[in-house]
Amino acid sequence: MALKSYKPTTPGQRGLVLIDRSELWKGRPVKSLTEGLTKHGGRNNAGRITMRRRGGGAKRLYRIVDFRRTKHDMEAVVARIEYDPNRTAFIALIQYTDGEQRYILAPQRMAIGDKIVSGQRVDVKPGNAMPFSGMPIGTIIHNIELKPGKGGQIARAAGTYAQFVGRDGGYAQIRLSSGELRLVRQECMATVGAVSNPDNSNQNLGKAGRNRHYGKRPSVRGVVMNPVDHPHGGGEGRTSGGRHPVTPWGKPTKGARTRNTNKASQKLIVRSRHARKKGR
Repeated sequence: MALKSYKPTTPGQRGLVLIDRSELWKGRPVKSLTEGLTKHGGRNNAGRITMRRRGGGAKRLYRIVDFRRTKHDMEAVVARIEYDPNRTAFIALIQYTDGEQRYILAPQRMAIGDKIVSGQRVDVKPGNAMPFSGMPIGTIIHNIELKPGKGGQIARAAGTYAQFVGRDGGYAQIRLSSGELRLVRQECMATVGAVSNPDNSNQNLGKAGRNRHYGKRPSVRGVVMNPVDHPHGGGEGRTSGGRHPVTPWGKPTKGARTRNTNKASQKLIVRSRHARKKGR
């Protein structure tokens, strides 16, 4: 998909760059594959804000996307490619030979009428899904499972992908776009290709109102607050906020490591994404 820029006939159109979605399906989604979606505005079950800067936005229907690809060795045809307001990637409606319809993440270079299949050993073609045990080394992949049968969890956002780089016992080595090298079981499924809509990061929404439509509220910097509101607040004139940047609750931020090194999956990370920085 290409990018669209606009003539600045209004202030909101000055600098506006959006994705051209003219080739996508213009109708409503398949009703049987949608659910209602309740907004929470960043609040938890006690009604307290646990995630700031969320609220409002346009009403959405949730599209039920098949991240597991469990229908093996049955061919499906891509009926259409749709916009999904719940994610940055596009989704594709596929129809199996038995008539069942499902939504999947649309990979790059997928077109209407393409035939895809999932199974133990299938062709290396965008949209086909298979376990690592039947996949050639070097394949570009997305929608990667971390636990067999759980469904894809890694590389699902627009334009993302990973690479299958080797085998190690019963594990497959994958290199993520962050540079991290990690192991997953060879029984885990992954889909061939990179996720659609790679230009998503090149958009410029042009005005604050478009962000509000997405349900994103304004973000106020701590350094412009008062001392009662934030540890960075106060001071005469413009101040940078002190030596160590922290959250409103005093926890270190902006680069401070927060990962729990006792996590069970820690031993599956062969090379950290921070390894390149250490080498400098």
